[in-house]
Parts: sequence; structure tokens; C-alpha cells
Amino acid sequence: MSTAIPNAAVNAADKRRVALNSMLAAAAMTLLKLAAGLFSGSLGVLSDAAHSGLDLVGSALTFFSVRLSDLPADEGHTYGHGKIENLSSFGEVILMAVSSGWIIYEAVRRILHHSLALHHSVWPVLVVLTSIGVDFWRSRRLRIVARRTGSPALATDAFHFASDIWSSVAVLCGLGASWAGMQFGIPILRFADPLAAILVSALILRMTIHLGHEAVGVLMDEIPKETRRRIVNEVEHVEGVLAVEQVRVRRAGAGYFADLTLALPRRYTFEHTGELVRTATDAVHRALPEADVVIHTVPRQAKAESIFDRVRAVAARNNVSVHELSVQSHRGRLRVEQHLELDEAMPLLKAHDFVTAMEAEILREVPEIDAVLTHIESEPSTIEQPEETVEEDRRLEQALRTSATRFPEIVDVHEIQVRHAGEHIYISCHCTLPDDLIMQRVHVVITALEDRLKKECPEVDRVMIHPEPVADNLR
Repeated sequence: MSTAIPNAAVNAADKRRVALNSMLAAAAMTLLKLAAGLFSGSLGVLSDAAHSGLDLVGSALTFFSVRLSDLPADEGHTYGHGKIENLSSFGEVILMAVSSGWIIYEAVRRILHHSLALHHSVWPVLVVLTSIGVDFWRSRRLRIVARRTGSPALATDAFHFASDIWSSVAVLCGLGASWAGMQFGIPILRFADPLAAILVSALILRMTIHLGHEAVGVLMDEIPKETRRRIVNEVEHVEGVLAVEQVRVRRAGAGYFADLTLALPRRYTFEHTGELVRTATDAVHRALPEADVVIHTVPRQAKAESIFDRVRAVAARNNVSVHELSVQSHRGRLRVEQHLELDEAMPLLKAHDFVTAMEAEILREVPEIDAVLTHIESEPSTIEQPEETVEEDRRLEQALRTSATRFPEIVDVHEIQVRHAGEHIYISCHCTLPDDLIMQRVHVVITALEDRLKKECPEVDRVMIHPEPVADNLR
């Protein structure tokens, strides 16, 4: 049973709670700073109040975006609603840029027109100090939750409020320098407050450029090149992958979607391909944890593909199986012989036409081959009902044991079964052979045993022999 759903629910609740707290804090600080700025006439405090007002709008956008982003995918939003968080970040960036422009304009206007009258009081200082404490608290909480959930909207807010601390420090410096200028008669310090406002705006603009680039990049499906390289590197090391032909990655909110096209050897079966796709998906997750991964596979000819592999590839394309495949060379010319299984109910004419077309395809696919000879066999599609064992079965079993003694490689034969189905007689057995006997020789021996038994007992229709190593019988 998966634990993804409860974890997702906990993360969603944490995101909503911290976003709501941030919005309430922004509302309180906006009101306090606005009152202090109007009371003191400080442009630095008023600019910080305007900044907090934008924080409030941004926090509201974040709160509603994290609520919407956790909605499940539907027919109209097949990739989910995660990008609403990225859109929220982009909207907050625009608000920050507009406020910066207004603050700089107002500061320059006050400097040029000498409208710099301030009413110094301890209250603006207390408000700004309170703001620093609140910004520290909420930026830390937002950063923790953003890091755990991967939320870009919360990460933007965390970065935003962390920079607010430094802008508030700049406002304090402006107020202090302006007060000192008045107390000690230093005229130049009267420009400290609007200059502090300009410094705050410069910090906002710097942050705006960074966040704007990131938000636009995500909305344009831009990802770091290193992320793509990590994915390709991990998947290329999966055994069986010939090439990573295409990688597409997109981000939506805290989630990633990875779409890959892999080239695999065309001789692979569906089951082998499915297992390899699962392995490749795990490889993508090592580079990009919890990504939603879709992998497409395309069959390709491997560089080391043999003549046998290419012939089997043609059979696989035609959805038939071949066995007893052999290639003979005579006077520099190659000839292929194969056994092909077709539906037992297929008429001979249709079967012959099918085989003729397949042989022509093999000749096109493997130009080294000059001729193809196909032995057509019927592929059983009915379940045969065996008859009861008769007395004659003992004679057949003994004949098999006697035939096996003619081959020095055969250690023994066991688990002999004789089955009757209608007029047909089938014999199967297990044959023990030396552990180090190569498969080519194993095939020769058991084929010779089959042929010898059929020669001595022509009534036998089929012999199935399962070879086993000596070590297997000792376990």
C-alpha cells in the first residue's frame, strides 16, 4: 500500500497553514508601518510599508495558489494544477517591480524638491524592529516548509521576506542618520532617509530580476541543463538501452514530469522491454526523485546484431516464433533453415503465402543470405486430453532407457512420462549430463537420443527431453 497520499495530504496542510500565517503577518506589519510612516513622514518607513503591502498581496497570492496547486489532475488539467504556484510567483515579481519604480521616483522627487521634513519618534524604530523579527520568523518557517514540499511559491515568499530584513535595516540606518544630522547639524545626512528608500528599492529590484527569471523559466518549461544531463547519464547506464533518443522535462509547482524515448534492441520481448522500462524509470528517479515518468521505446538494430538476431527480428515483426534456426555456408553462399509455427487451423495456401512473404522479407533484411528454407509446423491451439496409461508404456520407457545407454555423455534418464492423446503418443523425460558439457554438444546428444528412440519405436510422435547438469541432482 502506497504512503504517497497521506504524505501529500500532510504537505498540503503545512503549505496552507504557513501561507495563511504569512498572509496574516503581512497584513499586521503593513498597517503598523503605514501608521508609523504617516506619523513620522519618513519615506524610508513609507517605502517599507509599501513593500509590506506588496508582501500582503504576494502572501495572499501564495495562499490561494498553494490551495489550488494541490488539486488533483482532471480532464482540463491533465498535468495537475501545480503551475498556479509558478504563476503566483510571476505575479508577485510584477508587483515588486512596480513598487520599486514608485519608491525610486518618490525618493528622487523629495531630494530634488527638498521636501524632507521628518518627525522623529521612537515608534517608527520600534515598528521596524518588530518587522525584522516577524520577517525572520516567517522567512524561516516558509523556507523549512518550501524545502520539504518543493513549493516554488513558498520558496519565493521565503526569499522575499529574508531580503526584507536587510531592507528594514537600511530603513533604520536612514532614520538614524537623518536624526543624527538634525541633532549634530550635518545637512548632508538629511538625504539619508530617501537614499535608504532608494537602497530598499534597489534590493527589491535585484530580487525581482532573480525571481522573475526563475518564474518565467518554469512557465516556459526551462530546466537546468545539469538536470537533463543527470537523467541521461543515469538512463544510459541501464543495461540494454542502446540510446536515449529524447528527453523532455517540465516542472509544474513542486512536481516534475519526465518524458523519455529509449532505443532498445528489436529482439527484446514485450516482457523484457517492460522490465527494462521499470529499471529505466528507477534510474530517472535517482536523478529526479518523485518525478512523474513516461518512457516510450523504439526498436533499433544493435551494432553487434548477428544474422540469427536479424532473422528472429523479422519473425517477431510477423508475430510468429521460429526454432531450429540454422545458417549453412556453401561455396561462399549462406542458406537459412528454420522451423516456423503457424495456427493449426490455417489452410495450407494461406500458410504458404505467409511464409513466402516472410522469406522475402528476410532476404531484404539480411542481404548476406541467398536462400531461405522454412519447415512449417502447426502451433497447437487446443488442449489435448491424455488417455489412461496402457501396459505398452512400460515397453516404451524401457526402450528409452536402453537408447540412452548408447550415449556415453548421458548419466541417466528419469521422470519418464508416456502420454496418449487420441492416436498420438508423447514421451517426456529429464536427462542428466556432465556439468561442463557445452550447449552445442548437449543439443546434439539429446537430438540423437530423440531420433534413435523414434527409429526404434516409430509409433512415438514426439519426444521432449529436458537436460539437467549432474550438480542439480546433488542439491
